[in-house]
Amino acid sequence: MTGDVDGKILVGRSEKPEYLTLKLANRHGLATGATGTGKTVTLQTLAEGFSRAGVPVFAADIKGDLSGVAMKGDGQEWITKRCAEIGVDYVADEFPVVFWDLFGEQGHPVRATVTEMGPLLLARLMNLNDVQEGVLNVVFRVADEHGLLLLDLKDLRAMLAFVAENSAKLTTTYGNVSSATVGAIQRALLVLENQGADKFFGEPALKITDLMQVERRSGYGTINILAADKLMGSPQLYASFLLWLLSELFEQLPEVGDPDKPKLVFFFDEAHLVFDEAPRALLQKIEQVVRLIRSKGVGVYFVTQNPLDVPETVLAQLGNRVQHALRAFTPRDQKAVKAAADTFRPNPALNTAQVITELGKGEALVSMLEGNGTPAIVERTLICPPAGRVGTVTPEERAAIIARSPLRGVYDEPLDRESAFEKLAKRTEETEVDAGAGKPAPNAPAPTEAGAASGGGWLDDVLGGLFGSRSPRGRMSVGEQVTRQVAREVTNQVTKAILRNVLGGRSRSTRAVSSTPARSSSSKASAGDDFSQIFDDFSGSGGRK
Repeated sequence: MTGDVDGKILVGRSEKPEYLTLKLANRHGLATGATGTGKTVTLQTLAEGFSRAGVPVFAADIKGDLSGVAMKGDGQEWITKRCAEIGVDYVADEFPVVFWDLFGEQGHPVRATVTEMGPLLLARLMNLNDVQEGVLNVVFRVADEHGLLLLDLKDLRAMLAFVAENSAKLTTTYGNVSSATVGAIQRALLVLENQGADKFFGEPALKITDLMQVERRSGYGTINILAADKLMGSPQLYASFLLWLLSELFEQLPEVGDPDKPKLVFFFDEAHLVFDEAPRALLQKIEQVVRLIRSKGVGVYFVTQNPLDVPETVLAQLGNRVQHALRAFTPRDQKAVKAAADTFRPNPALNTAQVITELGKGEALVSMLEGNGTPAIVERTLICPPAGRVGTVTPEERAAIIARSPLRGVYDEPLDRESAFEKLAKRTEETEVDAGAGKPAPNAPAPTEAGAASGGGWLDDVLGGLFGSRSPRGRMSVGEQVTRQVAREVTNQVTKAILRNVLGGRSRSTRAVSSTPARSSSSKASAGDDFSQIFDDFSGSGGRK
């Protein structure tokens, strides 16, 4: 389209051309309106304008109809008519596009590591409560302290099992870590895997710089399109991914102040999914990122149906506004209309609230920042049509675009290097091998050292068996079991001999005081023979009973 001027993008025309100033584009923006009022076409018009200015764009394609920007426009009748109405010549154009897909089906795979996602976003992704989120933070902390990389979901699952096994030790350091809580997190993780999130977590992780390419031939900024039609079946995953991407941009990009044009523009479609049921900590993080990321040269544009979908603290940061028609059929709709009208700088010639309900398809109320960053007076505007195709690309066209992509082969194959899962599995295997070989547990004394420390000898073994001692691993060895059994039999026989001698002697003394000395000597000899027989039996058995 030839309506752009130096440093400005043509948005449409009211009584005058309405422009978005590139120098103020990193002050963020908002495009709202009911379904079918033209928000997607407005998004495409803005994305094309940024691309022509050499600004890379990232946008989610919810319905698939944004993908047509990759193909040259076909000059449909309504497009040429609209161009005539706003006083510009229609020139068909096509734009450099890179397709992305979290599931790797309609574009290059997009991956992030579990560590990069972090416990805050991951807890929201799995709908964890405060207690479960606290335990998840412990898991991340323990993994970091032990040098265990959390790259994919199997790493996280292995770390959860490790924390559960060592919960008693960890509780003294990090507070209560119950197995029940870990089990709840593991079940939430299973649900996440069933939604296909295992394809998102892993390596090679997305490099932010790959989203900020400019085509050398044309000088156009690359339009990165995320295929989100299937992803919308997992709205929490969609919202968490975009929030992760936004936070990565904030953390990795350098400070640039207010550049002449943005380094990247980020369109956040279906923005209500970000804020629905978001915990306070996450809302504060979003507000902070939106407020500060403009100094990194990034413009964030939320696209949603209702301005009430966006919290006021975030809404106040969005300077460039495009408001399509809203329907006021319910009290909430009427409240939304009033809220939308109140956010604009008033125009004495317009009843803003009334006009919002009267706008036709392709019309909008527009107020862009101007001068020193002050909002312009709101104007009723005819939106400029796109120069690329309006609609979808065919599967064959999409495949051809992916095949000639400059990122072909960079992200297509997953990488599985050694991380927490492999290291913990290796430790478990080594422990099982040591146990099978009779080696002591780590930090436990060897059996020979323990025997030497106690004084040694079979008598120690017998006494140990009598008083219930155990081997260092908490389980009796075969030798200890045999010794204990022999000691038990010796004790029983000794006890019987003593009782027989004592009770037998007492009965004889009461029956006849006139017993002969020879008989008494015989009784004592019999008792002595009993003891001798017991120890003879033990010595002859050699402890084999």
